[in-house]
Parts: sequence; structure tokens; C-alpha cells
Amino acid sequence: MKEKIKLSFRKIRKKIVEYIATNRLFISYVIISLLGLALIRNFTIGNMFSFKTFIVDVAIVIMIGSLGYLIKPQNQFRYFFILIIIFTIMEVVNSIYYKFYYSFASLGELATAGQTETVTGSIFERLEYFDVIYIIFPFLFYFLHKKLLRTPYYKFMSLVEKGKKMCVSTLLVGCIILAYTFVTATKSDYSRLAKLWNRTAVVERFGLAMYQCNDVIQTLTPKINSLFGYEKSVQKFTQYFTSENIDKYKKTNKYTNILEGYNIIFIHMEGMETYLMDLEFNGVEAVPNVNKLAKEGMFFSNFYPQISIGTSSDTEFTLLTSIMPAQRGAVFTTYYDRDYNSIPKLLKEKGYYTFSMHGNHKTMWNRNVMHKNLGYEDMYFEESFEYTEDDVINLGINDKLFFKEAMPILENIEATNKNYMGTIITLSNHSPFVFLDKYGEYDLSTTYRDCDDNGKCEDVTTNFLQEDAEGNPYKGKDAYKSAAGNYIKSAHYADAALGEFFEYVNNSDYFNNTIFVLYGDHDAKLTRKEKNYLYNYDYKTGELKDETDPTYIDYDYYAHELNKRTPLILWTKNSKLRSVLNGKIDYVMGMYDVMPTLGNMLGIENEFAFGHDIFNTKYDNFVPFPNGNFVNNLIYYNNSTEKYKILKENVELPTDYISNLITETENILDVSNSIIVHDLIKLEGEKVLNIKENGVTE
Repeated sequence: MKEKIKLSFRKIRKKIVEYIATNRLFISYVIISLLGLALIRNFTIGNMFSFKTFIVDVAIVIMIGSLGYLIKPQNQFRYFFILIIIFTIMEVVNSIYYKFYYSFASLGELATAGQTETVTGSIFERLEYFDVIYIIFPFLFYFLHKKLLRTPYYKFMSLVEKGKKMCVSTLLVGCIILAYTFVTATKSDYSRLAKLWNRTAVVERFGLAMYQCNDVIQTLTPKINSLFGYEKSVQKFTQYFTSENIDKYKKTNKYTNILEGYNIIFIHMEGMETYLMDLEFNGVEAVPNVNKLAKEGMFFSNFYPQISIGTSSDTEFTLLTSIMPAQRGAVFTTYYDRDYNSIPKLLKEKGYYTFSMHGNHKTMWNRNVMHKNLGYEDMYFEESFEYTEDDVINLGINDKLFFKEAMPILENIEATNKNYMGTIITLSNHSPFVFLDKYGEYDLSTTYRDCDDNGKCEDVTTNFLQEDAEGNPYKGKDAYKSAAGNYIKSAHYADAALGEFFEYVNNSDYFNNTIFVLYGDHDAKLTRKEKNYLYNYDYKTGELKDETDPTYIDYDYYAHELNKRTPLILWTKNSKLRSVLNGKIDYVMGMYDVMPTLGNMLGIENEFAFGHDIFNTKYDNFVPFPNGNFVNNLIYYNNSTEKYKILKENVELPTDYISNLITETENILDVSNSIIVHDLIKLEGEKVLNIKENGVTE
């Protein structure tokens, strides 16, 4: 037995020695490439020795390198040398880019004019040795090649190497390694890779090579897509915006021009959902300040975000342009170089100064590029504020400090501009809601009356949203039980920060002619299972109630989808306007309706809006979602199952009611996506408006 084992080891060792001897050039290429990729991680994000990332790098390097075996051995050097030069350029560019932006370069950004104009003058001043250390790798590979030339290696390999077989086997090994990577990846990993909104997180998990390959694909995809179907898209675009129905709801109402000449500030409330407004624990509301603002202003209670994979950025885009998100990719990162009509652009034409504020990296969701394209003159990102790492919650500066730092900037903006429009993007109420020690104290406990079989009763207090019956934090398979509680505490903190800001606004000598538009950007991404624990917890059993329980709430798919509503509030301290902009509006409304609704108030119009002024459509309004679902006053339709739920009792729908709404949803999504992919507003917009006005082409 021992002899067989020894013999097996000898055979394995022999195979390894033979492989090394006959693949020295390929192995040198792999080692040098992996060393460069490890160093770039070390000098940027600092995870040089991450096993998961290393495995991805190995897979990418050998898969790309495997194609070299299809080339004759004496010419393989050139192929591998070119690959190493590409890796070197990629590493040098990203090392320098990271120094300025704390993120990683995108091919699309680098190809866009003006991307480096803010840093070109100081690149050489801040250049350090590790930014260019990667240049030694091509020279090292060339040196190894020269050594091999002085041996019979290339001649020998030209006689014995089976190129096609080596290519296939090497490629297969790379695919297996890559498959392992994707099998072990989490849902969040996949999401980040698909969206590329957090490039640093993608590089931390998948490495620079995978990030860059994915970035190239996502950069080229819209370019390739734009080459196909242009004429058909133009035809649909023209038909949609010249049809008689397009002006059906365009008319004046009592709010027309009411905000003309007033300043406007949008407050993007990260992850704030409407159902929070109905929650309270121990007599304390979950979001008391949002509730207060809603009571003092105009509150839209049936307001739905319309997001795709772009989440927060999709909300910004749809709110400002009244165009639906892209069907593939996120507009902010994939279609940022198109021409869009937007609120900032239209108000700039009326003499408004425009700005945006966000306590995160300027490259997050490519905002430094897209905000400029949307019409913001100035952008205040994290470098505009003073903070330390202790001031960070989730992805950036905590909301309380962020608002505090924003106050003097806002005062200066008002003092130096006749009119202004801005967007303030909050951040603290962002998943994963784990900064419990920074959210402050908010008691989520519940006291209930427990009676035994003998009628003896006592008051029992439970903190079921945070801990189990024994008072221990939920862990492992039970961790989902605390998700809703953590989110509520996070939202309570964000609400407190909002309250401090509006206390300042109320006491300030500024903002007397300013309208604040507060909106929740999207739901908190809690699963139905996690939210159900909030609604159907059984205090006695410590588990979810049985469906036979008379107090059981049927939190089904439709209830979960309808519960993704977010607040939309118009608020001002101007007493004249406050007397008009008040009350609760319960019309079903989507994010794409914000621009037409506010546009009517501000005296601006986007001719290529898909939404409507909600005060004209009222109960006739309907909201399509990027996944093909839609909701209106009567039904919620699930596109994937082709089923729907009627939202009002004793309602009989006409035979073609559902099919007509399905057709309208598909048409909106199709035309909207065509505008984005083919840049139709820029290329065909004037022609369409001319046809609409005169009935003829130019």
C-alpha cells in the first residue's frame, strides 16, 4: 500500500515538473499578472491577501491567457506581453484614479471629455512610487523571455506542445475556478457586480480584473444596443409624443404657477417608507418629524418609487426627468452621456442656480458625471464637509452632521442667488442597518397582558424586534427577526436628523421663499418574511401567528408590494403658501409624476414626460413599474404571474381593462427605454415637437 502511495506521489510530482518545464512562459505570465493585481489591491483598498479575490484573479488571468496556446510557441511571448501591458496600464490608471476619487476607473468615464480636468494639474505633484511600480512587470516578463531564448525552450515546445488541447484544458480549469467563485458569492455580491454602483466593494470581492472586464461590457453594451432598432424606436417615440392622448391631462388647475419664482430644495430621504408613519412604540412615534412635516404640509400618501437596479439613482433620474429607468443597467452608470430634459435644466433657463449635496464619494452612482449632465451647476460631496471616520454611518457622513455642515452652505447659496434649486441626498437610513450603537436610544419593546388558564393575568414586556424570549440578540437562521427592528431604529435616527434640520430652518432668517420637497427614494429592501415578523409576531409563542389566528394579518405578495410606498411631502414655512399647500392627497402617484406636478406649479414643462400632473389625473392615474407590474386606484397587477388583486370591494372591471393597461405599461417602458438607449430627445426631439405643432417634418 505504501509503495502504491509513493508511486502515485512520484507520478504527480513528475506531472508537475513536466508541466512547469513545458509551460514556463505561461506560468511566468500568470505569476507576474497576479502579483500586479495583488499589489494594486494592497495600495488601494488594502486586501492584498484576500483568498476570495485572489481566486477570481486566478480564474480571469488563466482564462484570458489560455488563448495564447492557440498561437505557435515562438510567438506566444507577444500575446502574453500585450496582456501584461494591458494589466499594467489598468493598474497604473486605477492607482492614480483611486488617489483622487477613492474609487476605481470606468472606461466610460475616462472616454468622456472633462473627466480628468480637475486632477490633471496635480497628478504629478501627488504621484508616488507605488503608482508606477507596476511598470517593472513588463520589463520583468521581457527579461524572463530573453532568458528562455538562450535555451532550447521555444524550439522544443514547437515540437511537443498540443496547443488546442492545452487551450481547452486551461480554459476549463479557469471556468471551474470562476464557477466556484460565483457559487460562493452572496446575493449582495451579485447585486453589486451587476449595478457597479459601489466599485470599491466590487473590487474588494471580485478583484480589479473582474471589475474592469464587467465595466468594459457595461460600457460597450449601450453603444452596441444603440446600433440596432433605431428607426423602429424613432417611429414609436414619434407616435407616442404626437398622439392625441398625450395632452389629455395637460391643463391648468388651481396650483398652476403657484411656485413660480420660489426657491425649491428636494430632500432625498434614503430608505424612508410610508408605513413607518403609522408605527409607535411606548407612546413614541417611529418617525415623529416626518409625521409633523406631513401634517404641516401637503402629504401624498399613495406615492410609489419606480426603481430598477439603479435604486437611489433611478429615483433621482425618474423624479427629475419623468422618464422610467433603463431596462438594462442603471442610467447613471450606463447611459450618463445622453441628453435629458430635467428640472434643474429647465429652472436654470429661468435663472435659477442649481446644486446637489451628498455626504458620500462623488463617484458613487457616477453622480459627479450624471449630476452635471442633469443640470446641477455645483455639487457638494464628502470633500466639502469636515468629518472623521467616527462620523460615518453606512456609506458616508451621518445625517445629523451632514445637515449641520450643509446649513452654512445653504445660507450662502440663498444670500448670493436670487433663485435656487437644489437636492440634498441623505444617507444614514441605508441598509444594512447595523449601526445600532450610533442610532441612539429608541425603545422598541412592547408590553402585553398575559393571562393563564386560571384567569391570572400579568403585564409582560417583550423586545421581540431586537431579541429572543431569553433576551439574546437574534443570530444565525433567526437573524431575519431583527431586520425590521434594526430598520425602524435606523429610520428613527434619520428622522431625528431631519427634525434638527427643520428646527434650524424654522428658526432661520433664511428660507422664507423656499419650498421643501421631501421624498422617500425607495423601500428599505426588507423581505416579505422580515416584514411579516413585524405584523404577525405571537408574543406568547415567540413565533409567527398561525393563519387560523383571528388577529393574523394576511401579509401576502400584494400587501408587501403595496407596502413599498414612500412619503412625498411639500412643506414650506411661508405662511401664504402653507395655506394652499396642505392636506393629505390619496391619489395613486408614481415618481415619474413628480416633475409634471411640480412643473405645473413652477411654470416649467417637460415635453417628453411620461408622468402626469397628479391634480389633473387624480383617481385616473396609474403607476407602471420597470418590471412590468402596475398599480392604480383599483388594482395591483403582477406581470410575472399575470395575476392581479382588486383593491376595492364590489368593483367589476371591463373586459379589456387589464389588457389595455398592460399595453400602456409596455408602451411606456418601450418608448422610455428607447429615449435612453438611442438618445432620442437630442437626436429626434425637435422633429417630434415640430410634427406635433405643425403636423409636418422639417
